[in-house]
Amino acid sequence: MDDGDHELLWSPTDATREAARITAFMEWLRRECGVGFEHYRDLWEWSVADLEAFWGSVASFFGATFATLPDRVLGDRTMPGATWFPGARLNYADHVLAADGDGPALVAVHEGGGVEEWGRDRLRDEVRGLAAYLREQGVEPGDRVVACLPNGPEAVVAFLATVSLGAVWAICGPEYGVAAITARFAQLKPAILVVGTGHTYNGRLHGRVAEMRELRAALPTVRAFVAVGEGLDEASPWQEAVATPGVLEPVPVAFDHPLWVLFSSGTTGVPKGIVHGHGGIVLEHLKFLGLHVDLGPRDRFFWHTSTSWMMWTIVVSGLLTGATVVLYDGSPTVRGEDRLWPIVAEQGVTVFGTSAAYLHGCMQAGLTPARELPLGGLRALHSTGSPLSADGFRWAHDQVGGHVPVVSGSGGTDVASGFVGGCPLLPVRLGEIPGPCLGVDVHAWNDLGETVVGEVGELVVTSPMPSMPLFFWNDPDGARYRSSYFDTFPGVWRHGDWIEFTEQGGAVIHGRSDATLNRQGVRMGTAEIYRAVEAFPEITEALVVGVEEPDGGYWLPLFVVMRPGWVLDDALRLRLAEAIRRDASPRHVPDDIVAVPGIPHTMTGKKLEIPVKRLLQGRAPAVEPDAVDDPELLTAFARLRRRPRV
Repeated sequence: MDDGDHELLWSPTDATREAARITAFMEWLRRECGVGFEHYRDLWEWSVADLEAFWGSVASFFGATFATLPDRVLGDRTMPGATWFPGARLNYADHVLAADGDGPALVAVHEGGGVEEWGRDRLRDEVRGLAAYLREQGVEPGDRVVACLPNGPEAVVAFLATVSLGAVWAICGPEYGVAAITARFAQLKPAILVVGTGHTYNGRLHGRVAEMRELRAALPTVRAFVAVGEGLDEASPWQEAVATPGVLEPVPVAFDHPLWVLFSSGTTGVPKGIVHGHGGIVLEHLKFLGLHVDLGPRDRFFWHTSTSWMMWTIVVSGLLTGATVVLYDGSPTVRGEDRLWPIVAEQGVTVFGTSAAYLHGCMQAGLTPARELPLGGLRALHSTGSPLSADGFRWAHDQVGGHVPVVSGSGGTDVASGFVGGCPLLPVRLGEIPGPCLGVDVHAWNDLGETVVGEVGELVVTSPMPSMPLFFWNDPDGARYRSSYFDTFPGVWRHGDWIEFTEQGGAVIHGRSDATLNRQGVRMGTAEIYRAVEAFPEITEALVVGVEEPDGGYWLPLFVVMRPGWVLDDALRLRLAEAIRRDASPRHVPDDIVAVPGIPHTMTGKKLEIPVKRLLQGRAPAVEPDAVDDPELLTAFARLRRRPRV
């Protein structure tokens, strides 16, 4: 990494440090626990060296409520299978519904411009009513309640009502097809199905009555069916269900009682059902949102997400901190006009999160939000989902405001949180994630299992986290779980990302290690190629794969999507190749550069590198078409099984 990549974009002021919750946490540690730290790095090192003291202090500082106190903090630290807070009983919904703040609980913004505000009393009342309805249907701890709902208040209510009873939650957004939803929900044998009969996206009303009827028929274990919206006469109307009389009494469950099932994107076979527990998520999200994102009762928190993405769980957990959560159900652009920055301005958002892909799109579209909109209340911009390029950092710094830290982070559905990210004490440098998250013993390892700095290595976590999966659904002997994370380095979590830690303590994600470009023994993450190529104004997006061929050859094609009005000619190919040679690696200059109509993604926006590679090898892509944003694009890549002559 060149010295220029370390350019300082933002540093915390004294006022920022003094007002931060992490500063209050450090003062509390000094006063109550007798441990003091001058710098964030010292705090992080303590947090991973003494897991019991750190996670016990998180529980105490944030006032975690235990119906039954734990015997200790960490009973067994073996991975996989660490035992956290043995003997403790609590409930996630109890913590959310007990939190209070200075504003409403929810602000729901609809694509067409309508806005609903939900006070905390209304949220509690509707959760109480739906929980009473579920009890009437015989729902007990451990039963599964599943939903196909957009990102609105009803999804939050259904989730909280479900988990208040100790039942297990799972949700898909309406962007998924029936086959993809069924592939997820049928594994769970759900007792209750909650659906929406339609939603608006990109200016169009999408009716879903027929699809939801088909979904209901595909889930024979469902004994009660609830519909938000009209058209499903066989379902119980939402308004009647939430009006059921009863009392709100969250059921205390074990610390490791299943809370929800989050599904992998399904790019390598049947989607994995990743199960997290009540206690692990309460503590991990309090830590992440309270100390890293710096959320509190005066904040308005908006993260653009679908209910299908892990980030939706982070959004709902914003309620744990007392913040007002802003929900948006719709497209980020409507009829070519940006929709998200106006929401940030109109709703007085203080913390805004989105995807790197969205920020790159804003940059390429030439948006200048700070010049056009009142964004004075915004104090942090967060990016995740994929690496944010140096140009993306620069655009956000220049066009959103130099006073606003642009905080990139990386984590996963696997832990429902982040491994590396920012906090108000850490500076922001161009192209870097500020540092490791508290309580996350994260490192870059080489093939020998040695920690490396200033080099690309495997992202590993060498100590347990409370939010690591309890288990995978339908994986009774744990074989699939172990093979997903622990086969490479026994007893150590290998996440599957290439990461580099800098001398300053920052981090750079270099792409998925299972999509590594390995030419002539030299390995490189795909993110390096994308940084070089997607900086070209002519290019909208790119995808690169390394294809091992039957004869022992290695084909490295680069696929690019051209911006309207531009064509891929030999002159541009030469310029792209030179940029890759100069900015990434001379060993990884593509064999072919091919224009394609688009790049296929998962529904959460991740490029489908491995399925495309499989198609180019003449194999099945091992991905559900309904889990792809544009399945027709896979067909286009299937036609390129042999090297194109360009």
